[in-house]
Amino acid sequence: MIPTRIHGIIDYLVAVILILAPFLLGFADGSAAQWTPILVGITTIFVSLFTRYELGVVRVVPMAAHLAIDIATGILLLASPWLFGFADRIWWPHVLFGLLYIVTPLLTQRRSPQDLARS
Repeated sequence: MIPTRIHGIIDYLVAVILILAPFLLGFADGSAAQWTPILVGITTIFVSLFTRYELGVVRVVPMAAHLAIDIATGILLLASPWLFGFADRIWWPHVLFGLLYIVTPLLTQRRSPQDLARS
């Protein structure tokens, strides 16, 4: 199992990589291919800041809700090249990170130390 603290580190690192990916991988063309990972990265940072875990700042979102959001985000990111019609130009980063967003929560502890202290 991935501890919630490690999950938090992964959250912030992956979010920054997603925001930078279109520029680093050459698909920063103003299309949905560019904006999907950027918006997912920004959303991930926002949700992480509000998650009740070690790296959260405001700590109002329960860890279980955070993990559910991650899985839903992963499904969207994974399907985005076909949903938004850019699979013919670029698809692999969206699929790769989509899978990461699905698998990581499945391997992460469901309750953070903050949640455990509340019970």
